[in-house]
Parts: sequence; structure tokens; C-alpha cells
Amino acid sequence: MYKISNFTNNDDVKILNTLGPFTVVEYQRDLSVSPNDAQKAYFCNEMNVRKRQVICELSKASITLQAGAMQWMVGDVNATTGLKGVGDLIGKAVRGKISGESAIKPEYKGSGTLVLEPTYKHILLLDLAEWNNSIVLDDGLFLACDAQLKHKVVMRSNLSSAVAGNEGLFNLGIVGDGVVCLETPCPWEELIEITLQDDVLKVDGNMAIAWSGSLNFTVERSGKSLAGSAVSGEGLVNVYRGTGKVLLAPLENDII
Repeated sequence: MYKISNFTNNDDVKILNTLGPFTVVEYQRDLSVSPNDAQKAYFCNEMNVRKRQVICELSKASITLQAGAMQWMVGDVNATTGLKGVGDLIGKAVRGKISGESAIKPEYKGSGTLVLEPTYKHILLLDLAEWNNSIVLDDGLFLACDAQLKHKVVMRSNLSSAVAGNEGLFNLGIVGDGVVCLETPCPWEELIEITLQDDVLKVDGNMAIAWSGSLNFTVERSGKSLAGSAVSGEGLVNVYRGTGKVLLAPLENDII
């Protein structure tokens, strides 16, 4: 048996969200600063630059982590590589190479508690049941997920989608029923969620951070003709077509 004190019940720690085995907490102030860093810490706090952590309760579900994300764990926690044989190792190595993600993502099982490394980035918890049980992620967003979810490489539908759309040729796709934990540079309050029902979303720029795997992603001219695209000033746009959802971060790279 174990007991964790002065953590989530600390008045400096705020619980932001809980979904599945994951709980996201945020430190409201940086209390361990020196006089030389006090001014910086003050303005960081005023601008919502705060440390956040993810707490994983393994009694609710086994989880898969991005390599190196674990900070500490207590209780009955067993770590494995998640590999099911040589073929699985080769498949994951190839998938990691082409998607840019870590090849081996450790799996943690048991009934204990696992806490991830603190980060200044924002943490999103998404239930894949709300994403047609399939989601495609922009590079570098994956942090953790329910271990029963399957990972796969999603290739752009055509080469122009990668080159002209300023996207990578491959993305990480996650499929199944469970919760995925993402690490993003922008908070939920700045994200726009678009739900499509046999419809089309056109985006000028690389603003989509996640989209349903059921959507077809292509790059097309903004107008019906080259002349129309030239007149609109937009040129090529990223197009998401079908039924599903898209998560947009329009303010992430905004320049005034």
C-alpha cells in the first residue's frame, strides 16, 4: 500500500482535466526561484507559462508512453517494451523511422501510479470514441495513450500533399477505443474543433494538429482554375474531406 501526499491536494497544484487513466495537473506558481529569476518567474506566471504534469493511474488502464517521458512511479508498476517478437520490433523500427516518432514506446501495466516529466507545453486528453476511433497526429504531439490502442503509419494520399501542403509524407495514426494524451504548444482555449459530416474543410497553411483517420487529406488549388487561385491570393490549400473532426491551432504561429 502507498499514499501520495502534498501533490494533487497541494494548493499550488490545480487539476485541469481527468479522462480515462490520465489526470493533468498544473503548478500555479513557481515557488523555488532565486532572486535572480524572480522577475522572469513573475511574468511567466502572468502569461500562463506554467509547468504541467500528467498522472497515470494504471489501475484504470495500461498505458503506452513516449520514450523518456516517465519521471517517477509508485506501487505495482511493470514496464515492458511492448514488443511481441522480432517482426514487431522491425515493424516498429520502420514505423518510427518514417514517422519521426520513437521506435520503441514502453508500456506500463499494474495497479500503481505513474507520473510523467513536467513540461511547459499544454496537455490535451482526447477520447477516440469521439474521433471515429481513429486519429492522425501532427509530428511530435504524441505523449501517451491507452495501451490497447494500435499505432500505425499514415501516408499522405498523394505526394503533393506532403510537398505542397508543407506536411510530412508520413504521420502517426492511432486506432481503437481509448484515450490519447497529446503535448501541444497551444492550450485548448486557442484550438478550433471542426466537425464534418460528408463535407469539406479547406485550410491555408499547416494549422491542423490532429484529424480523424476517416477523413481524406489532399492538397488542392483554392480556386477551380489556376487563374482563380491566383486571384484569391491563396494558391494551394490543405483539404480534409469526408466525415470526422479536425483540430486547428490558428494562433500558434500567428505574427502581428
